[in-house]
Amino acid sequence: MTLHVLMLSTLFPDMSRPNFGVFVERQARELAGRDEIDVTVMAPIGLPPWPLARAGRYAPLHALPQQERWKNLTVHRPRFPIIPGLSGRMNVAAMTRAILPLVRKLHEQRPFDVIDASFFYPDGPVARRLSRALGIPYSVKARGADIHYWGRRRGTKAAVRAAGTDAAGLLAVSQAMRQSMAAMGMDADKITVHYTGVDLDHFGIVDREEAKTALGVSGKIVLCVGALIPRKGQDLLIRALPSLPDVTLLLAGQGQYRRTLEKLAEELKVDRRVGFLGSIPHHKLPRVFAAADVMALPSSSEGLANAWVEALACGTPIVITDVGGARELVDRPEAGRIVAREPEAIAEAISAVLTDPPDGETVRQAALRFTWTANADTLVAHLNRIAGR
Repeated sequence: MTLHVLMLSTLFPDMSRPNFGVFVERQARELAGRDEIDVTVMAPIGLPPWPLARAGRYAPLHALPQQERWKNLTVHRPRFPIIPGLSGRMNVAAMTRAILPLVRKLHEQRPFDVIDASFFYPDGPVARRLSRALGIPYSVKARGADIHYWGRRRGTKAAVRAAGTDAAGLLAVSQAMRQSMAAMGMDADKITVHYTGVDLDHFGIVDREEAKTALGVSGKIVLCVGALIPRKGQDLLIRALPSLPDVTLLLAGQGQYRRTLEKLAEELKVDRRVGFLGSIPHHKLPRVFAAADVMALPSSSEGLANAWVEALACGTPIVITDVGGARELVDRPEAGRIVAREPEAIAEAISAVLTDPPDGETVRQAALRFTWTANADTLVAHLNRIAGR
């Protein structure tokens, strides 16, 4: 018997943002590839009032089709109204009003058995409202900022907790995230740890010197993959550079924090050793990981970062802070170091790895359990269980 799944996700790629939520897309594709599963993706897009909706960064979103085949998935992209900078607490109601008529119509044509919300806010509270309207169970997955940020804000924490309380089942990207959810009052017994996956055929080991030549770099390379936002800690890596005189730091990602980071590098006189790569298409990341001697990401919060797993799969050791599922991933010395969120500690750990680099194949062993097949197996069992199958 086919399980009909409505996947609700505000994190989903499109033509204008091919890297946005690629891990959610891959999870959806893996799920849809199962013979007994039918997946419909609802990926709402928030747009401001006219004329802002047709200007600047919103213009490409406004131009997207309302429905399309995205790879092997049927994706609906209904619009809901937002007020830039002010809409956080209003998004749940606005999104629900915008998508409920479409969801009702689709449900009448071919009833859904379960709703799978990919992120805790606003997806979780919206899934809760859809569940009540349609009379079907829902699940929500916690990934990191959705719990650590939205779950603590005055205007949104009540909605996050209510979504967790009323869900038929919950998913957590790591055991540490499961504990954070339980500490908020969510029922630990209905939380399943659901690790991310990595394409082990695509993210693999290649000759490091050849990868450096292809990238146009040389010497010792420290790579940081993540949005240029304060939470990711790129400033700490720049502050660590004076203690790492022979190291070049490459920052892969984009964000408004870039100018602040550029100024900091200039002030510390390390700007010639800091490279800004911008946003790199996901399919090109393996070569960048392969060129790095270390991948460092000193975040203040994470769930279990995809960049951690992808780096290890490429044989690149990681230096990360003790956040989220860090200890679940770095479970052997060869995988890297977990350090205090301080420039001195970060510099010391990077230096130690560079001085005595581990064998790439041994590093890769730490990532081998994180497959998309295992990810889909866990998700299928979870959704069947809450749907009463």
